[in-house]
Amino acid sequence: MCYFAWNLNEDCCGLNLELFIARRMAQQTPENRPGVMSRIAVVSVAVSVAVMLVALSVVFGFKREITAQMMGFMAPVEVLDGAGIYTAESRPISASSRLETLLQGVDGVRRVAPYAVKNGIMRTQEGMEGVLLKGVDGRYDWTFFADRMVEGSLPQVGGPVRTKELLISERTGRLLNLHVGEKVEMLFVGADRTPRRDRFKVVGIYSTGMEELERTAFTDLRNVQRLSAWESGEISGYDLDLDTDDPDVAGRIAETLNEALWRSDLSEADGVAAVSVSERYPAVFDWLKAHDVNAVVIIVVMVVVAFFNMASALLILVLERTRMIGLLKAMGMENRRVRRIFLYRAAFIVGRGLIWGNAAAGLLCGLQAHFHLVKLDPTGYMLSEVPIAMDAGWWLAVNIVAAAVILLLLLAPATLVARIRPDEAIKSN
Repeated sequence: MCYFAWNLNEDCCGLNLELFIARRMAQQTPENRPGVMSRIAVVSVAVSVAVMLVALSVVFGFKREITAQMMGFMAPVEVLDGAGIYTAESRPISASSRLETLLQGVDGVRRVAPYAVKNGIMRTQEGMEGVLLKGVDGRYDWTFFADRMVEGSLPQVGGPVRTKELLISERTGRLLNLHVGEKVEMLFVGADRTPRRDRFKVVGIYSTGMEELERTAFTDLRNVQRLSAWESGEISGYDLDLDTDDPDVAGRIAETLNEALWRSDLSEADGVAAVSVSERYPAVFDWLKAHDVNAVVIIVVMVVVAFFNMASALLILVLERTRMIGLLKAMGMENRRVRRIFLYRAAFIVGRGLIWGNAAAGLLCGLQAHFHLVKLDPTGYMLSEVPIAMDAGWWLAVNIVAAAVILLLLLAPATLVARIRPDEAIKSN
């Protein structure tokens, strides 16, 4: 026979003998059916890969959605009075074209828009709710809110005539039973500590899914200036839209802005500071970073589980093929080549597990992304549903790394073939 004529330590005619034998071992025939351990190993790899992919999709989804919401709602960078960054009531700064030109000249800054804010209480017959009234002018970028309108339209601001139009959140509308077209009374504390009140007309309702942020109502800048008893040239600060949506880059731009403000000889820049959204709300972004640790723990645990199941399956495969190992060694095949046969066989099992794991993860992520089946409590998670982020780049990387790590770890149990002696293996069968 040609098989016996071959030197098994050399490939014949370019044939990869180890791969050939491993493929024959993997073929399902009436005489060669896959054992229970092989099936368990496939399921273990599939479950582990699916859990890793789903977990990372959720983690990246949280980071993407919350970052996008914070950057869109709060502006990536704000320029305001440095002493009033963390105070309940904002302190006015002087608005000037020279200061705006300075800010606009910093690389990465796309738009500069003034704003003014004042805390107040919105009151209806249904109850009261504390809100932050934010006044903006015609330069404000409404793109973020235009995509999240539930009812009505955006308020008209910055025109020649000051309007009393108001944009509120869906949360506020639900709590106070407010709808588009209705008027609402708001109460404020004046600069002299005397109570003041004003009435606004609700023209639009928005929803971001982050109810912790939805205590803000929007109106014309001049309304807030009047309620705060400020001059027309006094504002709370500037919202700066950037060319990036990366909070780390926004932080570096804020540092550049602070340096430019410090070096400036403009009187309007005295005491003014730039602060990024991650600096102003550090708890939110620290919470997002904590998700990275959770993702690493999940990945490590799943790889370990898959490895132990694969190692058990590989040991069973070796023990089931003891006679074959003995025959191959008796015919001159080296231990390293016999070991390679079983590593190929393990690779086939891992490959099947990856296919099933990717299919399961893709199905689960697709269902959540399109139908939003799993809901969340916005008060605890800042979002009303579990977000999903799927990207082919890291999805493929997870598959490659998981398969490589499992196969590398299997080199240790595969050395069992070196302990099998040909004479004992043949006699035992």
